Amino acid sequence: MPFINIHTHHKEKDENTVSIVNQYPKSRFYEGYHSVGIHPWYIDETKLNDDFKRLEQMLLNSNCLAVGECGIDRNIRTNLDLQIEIFKHQIVLSEKYQKPVVIHCVRAYDDIIRLKKEWKPTQPWIIHGFNKKIEVAQPLVKNKIFLSFGKALLSNSAVGNTFANIPFDAFFLETDDAEIMIEEVYTKAIELRSITMDDLKNHLCNQFKTLFLK
Repeated sequence: MPFINIHTHHKEKDENTVSIVNQYPKSRFYEGYHSVGIHPWYIDETKLNDDFKRLEQMLLNSNCLAVGECGIDRNIRTNLDLQIEIFKHQIVLSEKYQKPVVIHCVRAYDDIIRLKKEWKPTQPWIIHGFNKKIEVAQPLVKNKIFLSFGKALLSNSAVGNTFANIPFDAFFLETDDAEIMIEEVYTKAIELRSITMDDLKNHLCNQFKTLFLK
């Protein structure tokens, strides 16, 4: 049973791990499982038409499993309304191509919940790199938004408490751009949830297949 790494920026292949590698419209072709989206950090209004054309082309690939990462970041200078419009366009693509959305969210959790209620998407939404307290997590989970945990799980007790107290079917695990192995995240996860490695691997494999390989 492989480890599932729902979001990584590293292309190194490991026969014991199934990874979704983050890509951008400008990325060179990657044959393995990947996601592709317009990240709020890299919005270039002069290239949006080309980026969206390329994005749609890449979404046709059967190994492209998700739209993203994309989302809303209130810590950057890029116009918030523009970020939201670009995110909405990618929600449309997610629904059109029947692929989940991997979300980059910074100080915009209320925005994401509002959009989820407004759009009522049929595809799963997953906030990657979640590192907040349980009070932030609860309304997201209530609105059927998955949370993906990574490096912060290893050292942040508040994040660990969040992870330990959300429903078992509400999370994924990832490495993002950190120089860590997904096995390290799994090892911490089983400690926090008081379960076996086999149980966790079996659960996340089945959840991955259900949401991404349908």
